[in-house]
Amino acid sequence: MKDILLQKQNEVAQVAEKIKNSAAVVAFKYQGLTVESFMNLRRTMRASGCEVAVVKNNISRRAAKECGYELDDVFVGPIALVFSASDVVAPAKVLFQSAEENTCVQVVKGIVDGDIFTFDQLKTLSQLPSYETLLTQLAAGMLGTLSQLSIGLNMLVEKGQNA
Repeated sequence: MKDILLQKQNEVAQVAEKIKNSAAVVAFKYQGLTVESFMNLRRTMRASGCEVAVVKNNISRRAAKECGYELDDVFVGPIALVFSASDVVAPAKVLFQSAEENTCVQVVKGIVDGDIFTFDQLKTLSQLPSYETLLTQLAAGMLGTLSQLSIGLNMLVEKGQNA
């Protein structure tokens, strides 16, 4: 009996540690997914730097409480968790793309940068471009401005030489 209790406490501690070390954690329903579809979802998540875990609801609920989150309403029925160590957008983006292809995937709630996000907030988050895309857009915008400045300065220099 003590072994089982100790094992469950260890499981709670492991899940709580994953929650603490994640930039984003998203809970989703997967009931009705085939094994092949679920494995494809795992592969896609892994490629995006995320980890999918199916954890008993009681363990997940206790781990969330240990981290200071009240998510009792989330852990009802078959629920899987997606953990992302660095990218806050990737879990929501991949899950919502999967939900478009397969109605069995239903995003429930999540924790993003320490805040609890509802379905609607996660949907909005999923529509944002990735961090790398945002950096590229910023660099392109800055480069365009610099090139226009250099063209303008070059025109002034040429005008001064012709005068």
